Amino acid sequence: MCLDAELANDHLVFKQGQDNLFDERDKIEAGIEKIRSKLSDLTNIKNLHFLMGAGVSSDAIPAMAQLIAIVEDRVNSDTTGEELTSISDALSHDDLKRHFKSAKALAPKNLENILGTLYSKRAYLKGVGQEDVLNDFLIELIESQIYTSINIDCLSTEAETSLGLYKQFYQKLSLRNRDLARVNVFTTNNDLLSETALGFLNVNYNNGFSSGLSRTFNPARFSYTFSRKIDSGMEKYEPLENMVYLYKLHGSVSWIESDDNSFFNIKEIDVVPNQSSTDKNVLIYPTPLKQNKSLGSPYADLIREFQNKLLFQHGVLIVIGYSFSDEHINNAIYSALASNPSLSVVIFGNYHPSENLTKLTDRRIYQISGEIAYETEDGTQVKEKIHYFDYIVNNFIPDLDRSKDSDLLEEFIKSVSFLRGDR
Repeated sequence: MCLDAELANDHLVFKQGQDNLFDERDKIEAGIEKIRSKLSDLTNIKNLHFLMGAGVSSDAIPAMAQLIAIVEDRVNSDTTGEELTSISDALSHDDLKRHFKSAKALAPKNLENILGTLYSKRAYLKGVGQEDVLNDFLIELIESQIYTSINIDCLSTEAETSLGLYKQFYQKLSLRNRDLARVNVFTTNNDLLSETALGFLNVNYNNGFSSGLSRTFNPARFSYTFSRKIDSGMEKYEPLENMVYLYKLHGSVSWIESDDNSFFNIKEIDVVPNQSSTDKNVLIYPTPLKQNKSLGSPYADLIREFQNKLLFQHGVLIVIGYSFSDEHINNAIYSALASNPSLSVVIFGNYHPSENLTKLTDRRIYQISGEIAYETEDGTQVKEKIHYFDYIVNNFIPDLDRSKDSDLLEEFIKSVSFLRGDR
Protein backbone atom coordinates (compact mmCIF):
# COMPACT_ATOMS: atom_id res chain seq x y z
CA MET A 1 0.00 0.00 0.00
CA CYS A 2 1.43 3.34 -1.05
CA LEU A 3 -0.17 6.35 0.61
CA ASP A 4 -0.36 9.64 -1.25
CA ALA A 5 2.43 12.04 -0.37
CA GLU A 6 0.16 15.08 -0.08
CA LEU A 7 -0.16 16.95 3.20
CA ALA A 8 -2.17 15.06 5.82
CA ASN A 9 -4.14 18.06 6.99
CA ASP A 10 -5.54 18.55 3.46
CA HIS A 11 -7.40 15.25 3.79
CA LEU A 12 -7.46 14.22 7.44
CA VAL A 13 -8.86 15.71 10.64
CA PHE A 14 -7.19 15.01 13.96
CA LYS A 15 -8.17 17.54 16.58
CA GLN A 16 -7.88 17.86 20.33
CA GLY A 17 -10.59 20.33 21.27
CA GLN A 18 -10.27 22.81 18.40
CA ASP A 19 -6.51 22.41 18.07
CA ASN A 20 -5.16 20.67 15.00
CA LEU A 21 -2.71 17.94 16.03
CA PHE A 22 -1.15 17.71 12.58
CA ASP A 23 1.90 19.67 11.54
CA GLU A 24 1.71 21.39 8.16
CA ARG A 25 4.68 19.30 7.02
CA ASP A 26 3.03 16.00 7.95
CA LYS A 27 2.42 13.62 5.08
CA ILE A 28 -0.54 11.26 5.02
CA GLU A 29 1.47 8.34 6.37
CA ALA A 30 2.85 10.42 9.23
CA GLY A 31 -0.64 11.68 10.03
CA ILE A 32 -2.05 8.14 10.23
CA GLU A 33 0.83 7.13 12.48
CA LYS A 34 0.14 10.06 14.83
CA ILE A 35 -3.49 8.94 15.18
CA ARG A 36 -2.46 5.32 15.72
CA SER A 37 0.07 6.31 18.40
CA LYS A 38 -2.43 8.44 20.31
CA LEU A 39 -5.07 5.70 20.19
CA SER A 40 -2.54 3.18 21.43
CA ASP A 41 -2.02 5.39 24.49
CA LEU A 42 -5.73 6.03 25.04
CA THR A 43 -6.77 2.40 24.74
CA ASN A 44 -4.29 1.50 27.47
CA ILE A 45 -6.17 3.68 29.96
CA LYS A 46 -7.71 1.76 32.86
CA ASN A 47 -11.40 2.09 31.85
CA LEU A 48 -12.13 1.72 28.14
CA HIS A 49 -15.65 2.27 26.74
CA PHE A 50 -17.02 2.17 23.19
CA LEU A 51 -20.23 3.79 21.94
CA MET A 52 -21.30 2.28 18.63
CA GLY A 53 -24.11 3.45 16.35
CA ALA A 54 -25.79 2.42 13.11
CA GLY A 55 -22.70 3.18 11.04
CA VAL A 56 -20.95 0.16 12.52
CA SER A 57 -23.50 -2.27 11.05
CA SER A 58 -24.07 -0.36 7.80
CA ASP A 59 -22.65 -3.11 5.57
CA ALA A 60 -25.40 -5.48 6.75
CA ILE A 61 -28.29 -3.31 7.97
CA PRO A 62 -30.10 -0.93 5.57
CA ALA A 63 -29.33 2.75 6.02
CA MET A 64 -32.13 5.28 6.53
CA ALA A 65 -32.62 6.03 2.80
CA GLN A 66 -32.73 2.31 1.96
CA LEU A 67 -35.17 1.69 4.81
CA ILE A 68 -37.56 4.37 3.52
CA ALA A 69 -37.48 2.80 0.05
CA ILE A 70 -38.22 -0.65 1.54
CA VAL A 71 -41.12 0.76 3.55
CA GLU A 72 -42.51 2.58 0.51
CA ASP A 73 -42.41 -0.62 -1.55
CA ARG A 74 -44.25 -2.40 1.24
CA VAL A 75 -46.90 0.35 1.42
CA ASN A 76 -47.46 0.18 -2.36
CA SER A 77 -47.55 -3.63 -2.63
CA ASP A 78 -50.76 -5.44 -3.53
CA THR A 79 -50.27 -7.74 -0.55
CA THR A 80 -50.53 -4.75 1.78
CA GLY A 81 -53.71 -3.64 0.02
CA GLU A 82 -55.25 -7.08 0.54
CA GLU A 83 -54.19 -7.09 4.19
CA LEU A 84 -55.74 -3.67 4.68
CA THR A 85 -59.10 -4.54 3.13
CA SER A 86 -59.21 -7.73 5.18
CA ILE A 87 -59.31 -5.56 8.30
CA SER A 88 -62.17 -3.40 7.04
CA ASP A 89 -63.91 -2.81 3.74
CA ALA A 90 -63.92 0.90 4.59
CA LEU A 91 -60.11 1.07 4.39
CA SER A 92 -58.71 1.89 0.95
CA HIS A 93 -55.24 1.00 -0.29
CA ASP A 94 -55.14 4.31 -2.16
CA ASP A 95 -55.93 6.13 1.09
CA LEU A 96 -52.97 4.35 2.74
CA LYS A 97 -50.64 5.38 -0.09
CA ARG A 98 -51.80 8.99 0.18
CA HIS A 99 -51.41 8.94 3.97
CA PHE A 100 -47.82 7.72 3.71
CA LYS A 101 -47.03 10.20 0.92
CA SER A 102 -48.40 13.04 3.02
CA ALA A 103 -46.34 12.04 6.09
CA LYS A 104 -43.25 11.65 3.90
CA ALA A 105 -43.64 14.98 2.09
CA LEU A 106 -41.91 17.11 4.72
CA ALA A 107 -39.25 14.50 5.55
CA PRO A 108 -38.52 12.48 2.39
CA LYS A 109 -35.21 11.13 3.73
CA ASN A 110 -35.95 10.76 7.44
CA LEU A 111 -37.98 7.80 8.65
CA GLU A 112 -37.74 9.09 12.21
CA ASN A 113 -39.65 12.24 11.29
CA ILE A 114 -42.20 10.27 9.28
CA LEU A 115 -42.93 8.05 12.26
CA GLY A 116 -42.97 11.14 14.46
CA THR A 117 -45.74 12.67 12.37
CA LEU A 118 -47.81 9.47 12.54
CA TYR A 119 -47.26 9.13 16.28
CA SER A 120 -48.26 12.76 16.83
CA LYS A 121 -51.53 12.21 14.99
CA ARG A 122 -52.25 9.08 17.03
CA ALA A 123 -51.48 10.91 20.29
CA TYR A 124 -53.78 13.82 19.33
CA LEU A 125 -56.69 11.55 18.38
CA LYS A 126 -56.26 9.50 21.54
CA GLY A 127 -56.35 12.74 23.54
CA VAL A 128 -59.74 13.66 22.08
CA GLY A 129 -61.14 10.15 22.38
CA GLN A 130 -60.83 9.17 18.73
CA GLU A 131 -58.77 6.74 16.66
CA ASP A 132 -57.59 6.39 13.09
CA VAL A 133 -57.31 2.73 12.05
CA LEU A 134 -55.48 3.66 8.84
CA ASN A 135 -52.87 5.68 10.75
CA ASP A 136 -52.39 2.89 13.30
CA PHE A 137 -52.07 0.33 10.49
CA LEU A 138 -49.34 2.41 8.83
CA ILE A 139 -47.38 2.74 12.10
CA GLU A 140 -47.50 -1.01 12.64
CA LEU A 141 -46.48 -1.64 9.04
CA ILE A 142 -43.43 0.64 9.31
CA GLU A 143 -42.32 -0.76 12.66
CA SER A 144 -42.75 -4.31 11.39
CA GLN A 145 -40.63 -3.56 8.33
CA ILE A 146 -37.92 -1.95 10.47
CA TYR A 147 -37.83 -5.00 12.72
CA THR A 148 -37.59 -7.41 9.78
CA SER A 149 -34.77 -5.36 8.23
CA ILE A 150 -32.82 -5.45 11.51
CA ASN A 151 -33.50 -9.12 12.26
CA ILE A 152 -31.06 -10.38 9.66
CA ASP A 153 -29.31 -13.71 9.33
CA CYS A 154 -25.90 -12.74 10.74
CA LEU A 155 -24.28 -15.78 9.10
CA SER A 156 -25.54 -14.92 5.63
CA THR A 157 -23.35 -13.82 2.73
CA GLU A 158 -24.88 -10.33 2.94
CA ALA A 159 -23.68 -9.94 6.54
CA GLU A 160 -20.29 -11.57 6.02
CA THR A 161 -18.29 -8.33 5.86
CA SER A 162 -19.90 -6.78 8.94
CA LEU A 163 -19.64 -9.98 10.98
CA GLY A 164 -15.97 -10.29 10.05
CA LEU A 165 -15.29 -6.76 11.30
CA TYR A 166 -17.18 -7.41 14.53
CA LYS A 167 -15.12 -10.56 15.09
CA GLN A 168 -11.86 -8.67 14.55
CA PHE A 169 -13.06 -5.92 16.87
CA TYR A 170 -14.01 -8.23 19.74
CA GLN A 171 -10.96 -10.45 19.24
CA LYS A 172 -8.76 -7.45 19.96
CA LEU A 173 -10.83 -6.22 22.91
CA SER A 174 -11.27 -9.56 24.64
CA LEU A 175 -7.57 -10.10 25.21
CA ARG A 176 -6.97 -6.81 26.96
CA ASN A 177 -4.21 -6.54 29.55
CA ARG A 178 -5.46 -8.35 32.68
CA ASP A 179 -4.37 -5.44 34.89
CA LEU A 180 -6.91 -3.16 33.19
CA ALA A 181 -10.70 -3.20 33.53
CA ARG A 182 -12.75 -5.21 31.04
CA VAL A 183 -14.10 -3.28 28.05
CA ASN A 184 -17.63 -1.82 28.06
CA VAL A 185 -19.38 -1.73 24.66
CA PHE A 186 -22.49 0.45 24.47
CA THR A 187 -24.51 0.27 21.26
CA THR A 188 -27.73 1.77 19.91
CA ASN A 189 -28.00 -1.06 17.37
CA ASN A 190 -30.75 -3.66 17.76
CA ASP A 191 -29.19 -6.36 15.56
CA LEU A 192 -27.42 -9.51 16.81
CA LEU A 193 -24.05 -9.03 15.12
CA SER A 194 -22.25 -8.43 18.44
CA GLU A 195 -23.70 -11.54 20.07
CA THR A 196 -22.99 -13.65 16.98
CA ALA A 197 -19.36 -12.49 16.78
CA LEU A 198 -18.76 -13.01 20.51
CA GLY A 199 -20.29 -16.47 20.38
CA PHE A 200 -18.22 -17.41 17.34
CA LEU A 201 -15.04 -16.34 19.19
CA ASN A 202 -16.10 -18.11 22.39
CA VAL A 203 -15.71 -14.83 24.25
CA ASN A 204 -17.72 -14.45 27.45
CA TYR A 205 -20.02 -11.45 27.52
CA ASN A 206 -22.32 -9.94 30.10
CA ASN A 207 -25.40 -8.23 28.64
CA GLY A 208 -27.47 -8.02 31.83
CA PHE A 209 -29.41 -11.23 31.25
CA SER A 210 -29.22 -14.39 33.31
CA SER A 211 -28.21 -17.69 31.78
CA GLY A 212 -30.50 -20.72 31.53
CA LEU A 213 -33.75 -21.47 29.74
CA SER A 214 -35.41 -18.24 30.85
CA ARG A 215 -32.91 -15.45 30.28
CA THR A 216 -34.33 -12.53 32.26
CA PHE A 217 -32.92 -9.02 32.61
CA ASN A 218 -31.34 -7.78 35.83
CA PRO A 219 -29.06 -4.71 35.69
CA ALA A 220 -27.33 -5.88 38.88
CA ARG A 221 -25.59 -8.45 36.68
CA PHE A 222 -23.46 -5.70 35.17
CA SER A 223 -21.58 -5.60 38.47
CA TYR A 224 -20.75 -9.31 38.11
CA THR A 225 -17.61 -10.73 36.60
CA PHE A 226 -16.57 -14.22 35.52
CA SER A 227 -13.68 -15.64 37.53
CA ARG A 228 -11.67 -18.83 37.60
CA LYS A 229 -10.00 -20.61 40.49
CA ILE A 230 -6.22 -20.31 40.25
CA ASP A 231 -5.24 -22.38 43.30
CA SER A 232 -6.94 -25.71 43.86
CA GLY A 233 -5.97 -25.69 47.52
CA MET A 234 -7.24 -22.18 48.29
CA GLU A 235 -10.28 -20.04 47.60
CA LYS A 236 -8.28 -17.82 45.28
CA TYR A 237 -9.72 -16.51 42.00
CA GLU A 238 -8.85 -14.18 39.17
CA PRO A 239 -11.20 -12.53 36.63
CA LEU A 240 -11.37 -14.09 33.18
CA GLU A 241 -9.46 -12.14 30.57
CA ASN A 242 -11.73 -12.85 27.58
CA MET A 243 -14.70 -10.91 28.87
CA VAL A 244 -16.75 -8.05 27.40
CA TYR A 245 -19.66 -6.07 28.87
CA LEU A 246 -22.36 -5.39 26.24
CA TYR A 247 -25.05 -2.74 26.77
CA LYS A 248 -27.79 -2.47 24.11
CA LEU A 249 -29.14 0.99 24.87
CA HIS A 250 -32.12 0.73 22.49
CA GLY A 251 -32.92 -2.90 23.08
CA SER A 252 -32.62 -5.85 20.75
CA VAL A 253 -34.65 -7.90 18.29
CA SER A 254 -34.24 -10.76 20.79
CA TRP A 255 -35.91 -8.95 23.73
CA ILE A 256 -39.57 -9.44 24.58
CA GLU A 257 -41.89 -8.63 27.44
CA SER A 258 -41.90 -11.51 29.90
CA ASP A 259 -44.85 -13.24 31.53
CA ASP A 260 -42.60 -14.95 34.07
CA ASN A 261 -43.25 -12.39 36.83
CA SER A 262 -39.55 -11.50 36.87
CA PHE A 263 -38.62 -8.23 38.52
CA PHE A 264 -37.98 -6.33 35.26
CA ASN A 265 -40.37 -8.33 33.00
CA ILE A 266 -37.90 -8.44 30.10
CA LYS A 267 -36.67 -11.71 28.63
CA GLU A 268 -34.12 -12.59 25.97
CA ILE A 269 -35.16 -15.27 23.48
CA ASP A 270 -33.79 -17.02 20.41
CA VAL A 271 -35.17 -15.44 17.25
CA VAL A 272 -35.56 -16.70 13.71
CA PRO A 273 -33.81 -14.45 11.16
CA ASN A 274 -36.13 -12.39 8.93
CA GLN A 275 -39.07 -13.21 11.18
CA SER A 276 -41.67 -10.48 11.74
CA SER A 277 -42.05 -8.70 15.06
CA THR A 278 -44.68 -9.52 17.68
CA ASP A 279 -46.65 -7.39 20.11
CA LYS A 280 -44.23 -8.39 22.86
CA ASN A 281 -41.05 -7.14 21.18
CA VAL A 282 -39.37 -4.36 23.13
CA LEU A 283 -36.96 -2.21 21.19
CA ILE A 284 -36.81 1.52 20.66
CA TYR A 285 -37.81 2.44 17.12
CA PRO A 286 -36.29 5.56 15.50
CA THR A 287 -38.93 8.10 16.51
CA PRO A 288 -38.81 11.42 18.37
CA LEU A 289 -40.51 9.59 21.24
CA LYS A 290 -37.50 7.36 21.85
CA GLN A 291 -36.16 9.66 24.57
CA ASN A 292 -39.44 9.29 26.49
CA LYS A 293 -39.46 5.53 26.00
CA SER A 294 -35.85 5.34 27.19
CA LEU A 295 -37.00 6.60 30.59
CA GLY A 296 -38.71 3.25 31.27
CA SER A 297 -37.18 -0.09 32.21
CA PRO A 298 -34.89 -1.59 31.01
CA TYR A 299 -33.65 1.43 29.05
CA ALA A 300 -33.39 3.72 32.06
CA ASP A 301 -31.25 1.08 33.76
CA LEU A 302 -28.97 0.81 30.73
CA ILE A 303 -28.57 4.58 30.45
CA ARG A 304 -27.81 4.70 34.18
CA GLU A 305 -25.08 2.10 33.63
CA PHE A 306 -23.72 4.24 30.78
CA GLN A 307 -23.65 7.30 33.04
CA ASN A 308 -22.03 5.42 35.91
CA LYS A 309 -19.31 3.85 33.77
CA LEU A 310 -18.37 7.25 32.31
CA LEU A 311 -17.80 8.52 35.85
CA PHE A 312 -15.05 5.98 36.50
CA GLN A 313 -11.70 7.67 36.96
CA HIS A 314 -9.16 7.41 34.14
CA GLY A 315 -11.52 6.44 31.34
CA VAL A 316 -11.88 6.97 27.62
CA LEU A 317 -15.04 6.75 25.48
CA ILE A 318 -14.48 5.93 21.80
CA VAL A 319 -17.46 6.86 19.59
CA ILE A 320 -17.88 5.03 16.25
CA GLY A 321 -20.74 5.25 13.74
CA TYR A 322 -22.97 7.26 16.08
CA SER A 323 -24.90 10.27 14.72
CA PHE A 324 -25.48 12.13 18.03
CA SER A 325 -29.23 12.13 17.34
CA ASP A 326 -30.19 10.66 20.74
CA GLU A 327 -30.45 13.42 23.33
CA HIS A 328 -30.59 11.06 26.33
CA ILE A 329 -27.25 9.56 25.31
CA ASN A 330 -25.72 12.94 24.45
CA ASN A 331 -26.79 14.34 27.83
CA ALA A 332 -25.11 11.43 29.62
CA ILE A 333 -21.82 12.22 27.83
CA TYR A 334 -22.07 15.96 28.57
CA SER A 335 -22.83 15.22 32.22
CA ALA A 336 -19.87 12.87 32.53
CA LEU A 337 -17.49 15.40 30.97
CA ALA A 338 -18.77 18.06 33.37
CA SER A 339 -18.18 15.94 36.47
CA ASN A 340 -15.27 13.65 35.55
CA PRO A 341 -12.09 15.56 34.64
CA SER A 342 -10.22 12.31 33.89
CA LEU A 343 -12.58 11.24 31.07
CA SER A 344 -11.46 11.55 27.44
CA VAL A 345 -13.76 11.19 24.42
CA VAL A 346 -12.59 10.13 20.95
CA ILE A 347 -15.11 10.81 18.18
CA PHE A 348 -14.72 9.11 14.81
CA GLY A 349 -16.85 10.95 12.29
CA ASN A 350 -17.12 13.81 9.84
CA TYR A 351 -19.48 16.17 11.68
CA HIS A 352 -20.40 19.79 11.18
CA PRO A 353 -18.70 21.84 13.95
CA SER A 354 -22.06 22.91 15.41
CA GLU A 355 -23.58 19.42 15.64
CA ASN A 356 -22.19 17.86 18.80
CA LEU A 357 -19.22 17.61 21.14
CA THR A 358 -16.84 18.49 18.32
CA LYS A 359 -17.82 22.16 18.67
CA LEU A 360 -16.30 22.35 22.16
CA THR A 361 -12.80 23.60 22.90
CA ASP A 362 -12.34 20.98 25.64
CA ARG A 363 -8.98 19.28 25.05
CA ARG A 364 -10.31 16.02 26.47
CA ILE A 365 -12.29 15.62 23.23
CA TYR A 366 -10.59 14.24 20.13
CA GLN A 367 -12.06 14.20 16.63
CA ILE A 368 -10.79 11.92 13.86
CA SER A 369 -12.06 11.81 10.27
CA GLY A 370 -10.97 12.05 6.67
CA GLU A 371 -10.19 10.14 3.53
CA ILE A 372 -6.98 8.61 2.21
CA ALA A 373 -6.14 7.42 -1.29
CA TYR A 374 -3.57 4.79 -2.12
CA GLU A 375 -2.51 2.38 -4.81
CA THR A 376 -2.63 -1.39 -4.28
CA GLU A 377 0.04 -3.79 -5.50
CA ASP A 378 -1.90 -4.44 -8.70
CA GLY A 379 -2.11 -0.70 -9.44
CA THR A 380 -5.73 -0.21 -8.36
CA GLN A 381 -6.56 3.21 -6.94
CA VAL A 382 -8.45 2.92 -3.63
CA LYS A 383 -10.05 5.50 -1.35
CA GLU A 384 -10.95 4.83 2.27
CA LYS A 385 -12.57 6.93 4.97
CA ILE A 386 -10.53 6.59 8.14
CA HIS A 387 -13.57 7.18 10.39
CA TYR A 388 -15.41 4.14 9.04
CA PHE A 389 -15.59 1.00 11.14
CA ASP A 390 -13.55 -1.18 8.77
CA TYR A 391 -10.60 1.20 8.70
CA ILE A 392 -10.73 1.75 12.46
CA VAL A 393 -10.71 -1.98 13.20
CA ASN A 394 -7.96 -2.79 10.71
CA ASN A 395 -5.68 0.17 11.37
CA PHE A 396 -6.37 2.00 14.63
CA ILE A 397 -7.51 -0.42 17.33
CA PRO A 398 -4.36 -2.06 18.67
CA ASP A 399 -4.04 -5.61 19.93
CA LEU A 400 -4.97 -4.80 23.51
CA ASP A 401 -3.29 -7.88 24.95
CA ARG A 402 0.07 -6.29 24.24
CA SER A 403 1.07 -4.14 27.19
CA LYS A 404 3.58 -1.31 26.87
CA ASP A 405 6.08 -3.32 28.92
CA SER A 406 5.92 -6.26 26.54
CA ASP A 407 6.28 -3.90 23.56
CA LEU A 408 9.41 -2.38 25.09
CA LEU A 409 10.83 -5.82 25.85
CA GLU A 410 10.18 -6.97 22.30
CA GLU A 411 11.83 -3.87 20.87
CA PHE A 412 14.83 -4.41 23.17
CA ILE A 413 15.21 -8.03 22.02
CA LYS A 414 14.98 -6.96 18.38
CA SER A 415 17.66 -4.30 18.96
CA VAL A 416 20.01 -6.76 20.64
CA SER A 417 19.48 -9.30 17.86
CA PHE A 418 20.23 -6.65 15.25
CA LEU A 419 23.47 -5.62 16.98
CA ARG A 420 24.55 -9.25 17.20
CA GLY A 421 23.85 -9.75 13.53
CA ASP A 422 21.07 -12.30 14.12
CA ARG A 423 18.43 -12.72 11.45
